[in-house]
Amino acid sequence: MAELINETQVAGYHDEGWCAPIEVLDSAEVARCREGLERYEASVGHPIEFPEKSKSYLLFDWADYLVHHPKVLDAVEAVIGPDILVYHSTTWIKGARTPAFVHWHQDGTYFFLEPHLHVTAWVALSECPEEAGCVRVIPGSHQLGQFDHQDDPGEWNMIKRGQGIFDQFDDDAGVLMPLRAGEMSLHHTDVVHSSSSNHTDDRRIGIGISYIPTSVRPIGEPTPSALLVRGEDAYGHFIHEERLEKEQSPEAIKAHAEANTRFRARQDLGANIT
Repeated sequence: MAELINETQVAGYHDEGWCAPIEVLDSAEVARCREGLERYEASVGHPIEFPEKSKSYLLFDWADYLVHHPKVLDAVEAVIGPDILVYHSTTWIKGARTPAFVHWHQDGTYFFLEPHLHVTAWVALSECPEEAGCVRVIPGSHQLGQFDHQDDPGEWNMIKRGQGIFDQFDDDAGVLMPLRAGEMSLHHTDVVHSSSSNHTDDRRIGIGISYIPTSVRPIGEPTPSALLVRGEDAYGHFIHEERLEKEQSPEAIKAHAEANTRFRARQDLGANIT
């Protein structure tokens, strides 16, 4: 683990709210995951969308492979400990030369979990330089508490509900986290981050995996589900998800739909959670 993420990087994560880049996939693994994603897209005739882009690890072999990858989990363990759940995942794709973007926001706004120990592992399946709209963070902002978020949905806003932080940070504020294909970043649930449009000739592809220690508990209803990927769950705060056995089987489709229904209901009711 020392060669993957060292003590300085771990300290930086806790102090600044982010850590990057971390090498986790070789070129063959990147190709395997991207081919699996694009094979599905070819079968349906369009880029992956909701609900399949959410909690994809319950549907697709390539996403199941990523959330269980030992190098990903080793880095996550270094910052949140050995007992780890996957709470959510989202596939983030910006088409070549498209204006898709993500407003400044904090992930914790959408998840309704306590305490705020969730970490997002953002794994790049394509080259993600500044020109492609890599993630940008405000270092140390995870120590500033919860910012007010407002809804501003739009055609090119990649956050479905459009929640964001407005009139607080300039578009070019903070620090960029460019990644090569096969690298990942880690960022804290409360760190403020955003991303701009893709100005390259390739799609910008990444999967954001939301990991939490098993001690974290959900707030509000309905009770969400999560998948144990390392260690033990001595708390039982979440409905237990079963690991994918066969890609897009009837059982997988049902489990994926149920998990996303619970997650979406919590987001829709979130304004009433105090």
